[in-house]
Amino acid sequence: MKLDAKIPEGDLKDKWKNYQSHCKLINPANKRKLDIIVVGSGLAGASAAATLAEGGYNVKCFCYQDSPRRAHSIAAQGGVNAAKNFQNDGDSVWRMFYDTIKGGDFRSREANVYRLAELSGPLIDHFAQQGVPFGREYGGVLANRSFGGVQVQRTFYARGQTGQQLLLASYSQLSKLIAAKKVQMFSRQEMQDLVVIDGKAKGIIVRDLTTGEISRHSAHAVVLATGGYSKVFFLSTLAMNCNGSAIWKAHKKGALFASPSFTQIHPTALPQSSEHQSKLTLMSESLRNDGRIWVPRKANETRKPNEIPEEDRDYYLERRYPSFGNLAPRDVSSRAAKERIDAGFGVGPLKNAVYLDFKDSLKRQGKKVIEGRYGNLFRLYKQITNIDAYTEPMLISPAPHFSMGGLWVDYELMTTIPGLFAIGECNFADHGANRLGANSLLQASVDGYFILPMTIGNYLTGEMKTGKIATDHPEFQKAETEVKERLQKLVQNQGTEALNTLHRRLGSVMWKECAMSRNKAGLESAIAKIQDMQKEFYDKVQISGSVEGMNPELDKANRFVDFMEMAELMCVDALQRDESCGAHFREEYQTAEGEAVRNDENYQYVSAWEFKGNNSFELHKEELKFEFVQPGVRSYK
Repeated sequence: MKLDAKIPEGDLKDKWKNYQSHCKLINPANKRKLDIIVVGSGLAGASAAATLAEGGYNVKCFCYQDSPRRAHSIAAQGGVNAAKNFQNDGDSVWRMFYDTIKGGDFRSREANVYRLAELSGPLIDHFAQQGVPFGREYGGVLANRSFGGVQVQRTFYARGQTGQQLLLASYSQLSKLIAAKKVQMFSRQEMQDLVVIDGKAKGIIVRDLTTGEISRHSAHAVVLATGGYSKVFFLSTLAMNCNGSAIWKAHKKGALFASPSFTQIHPTALPQSSEHQSKLTLMSESLRNDGRIWVPRKANETRKPNEIPEEDRDYYLERRYPSFGNLAPRDVSSRAAKERIDAGFGVGPLKNAVYLDFKDSLKRQGKKVIEGRYGNLFRLYKQITNIDAYTEPMLISPAPHFSMGGLWVDYELMTTIPGLFAIGECNFADHGANRLGANSLLQASVDGYFILPMTIGNYLTGEMKTGKIATDHPEFQKAETEVKERLQKLVQNQGTEALNTLHRRLGSVMWKECAMSRNKAGLESAIAKIQDMQKEFYDKVQISGSVEGMNPELDKANRFVDFMEMAELMCVDALQRDESCGAHFREEYQTAEGEAVRNDENYQYVSAWEFKGNNSFELHKEELKFEFVQPGVRSYK
């Protein structure tokens, strides 16, 4: 299989303009003849569905939540990046492009990343016009703050609830189109399989999570906007129902899965407090603008944090990375925290955390300023921990968060299945081996608002004469039958073990062997354990109820089967890549100071995996060519 990224010709700054100048267009009258399915209603899905419908296409949008506004995009807290240079601190599109390429450890495409930076400015204007209440300076100019991996202030924010405010703006646009009957919205409906006819994506099979009804839906193109898969670790910052099933089903139908082992561990989550915990709570990275991270200099310290004097505190990020300090990138910061915790300097009841301290900022700027920037985050922290972070340092710890890996897509955001597009976090395109903070909301938004509505037309011009696609085609019948058989097999499970017990075990294996740190022996052991888990699942796990009607346990089991297979591929990918890069840290490849050692000579490519069945995957490589930047040592010292 030859991977064609379809990167336009020309200088880096001209590629997107050149593409738009030569892109095929469809007039509004013809758009009304074309149907598009959008799976997912978060920031990427809602913006894509609304924009495509506004352009004239017939759009069906699906989400498993009871409302599009409950999509997980609301959980993004800290901000959205844009190269506006409002602070006059030297920012530019080129600098943002370079920061993002470097932040991903030179494992992403130049053209895609430059386009991301190029469209960031117009996106802020777009959201401001929609009424997003961005923070502002006294004079009225939109305010900015910094995130990890950069030395400028380019992050626009709405206190600590930026994702929610952006999603509400997109949801408002989507609601307008739903009311105008240009978008059909299907809530509490989950995609079960992709339908491929003559090699092209032509529809999906869906299960109603309330009634259990299975239905068929056809379209001339299918867009997946279903988010990330870090719930494979069980404990993560993601909502409980977040999953990777839609992209995994597409993968098994022929869409290549790229860089599956590139998953991000966020450095500022609340630490696990109990073995019975079901998820972890994210505290925004924006807190690192004004908070300082430290641990005691003495191992197994018993004094309370406010009783520990300055000379007994180790501000380890400032010590190790003086140029970036507390704003070192997420992968670097998470590994540094892990190193201190593993060495016996962890704090908190379980000794699994570090301190995030606002003492100096409160003294320098006053409580009113800090409250204006992060007030809702401080309230959230107190509500959960009963600790007032204005008077005592926060306890934070690394936690599984974002997925840089996802379905392989070309410059047009189309997968290796013609007619199937993937946008937002469920594709691999923009972040390489590590995502810089505040680039997640950016990617989801520009994919949905600006890029997909332009690129999808290039494909759909070839579908103009197709006409309406009948759902009685044999491929629809085959896919529906397979879905029903799979679900029926699950409810026949008569074991005694709870599903969450097995998911916790899977998460434990993945956290230990394929998270912040990996090694050959651990990955080989993990693959063997996961394969054993796949075999014992049908013998040991109990799934009550039936296929008919509402059955949350069946829904969880259906997703968990995909998680087990996905976990195996994550480990296979990590084992294959004999280097350390970004969030992929192989212990065999590090410097004496514990920094990652990249191998550009042998691994400067995107790993794109083809599903071959029966625990078998075939590797395809997209070579990464750097014409405009030269990969260098990724140093934040």
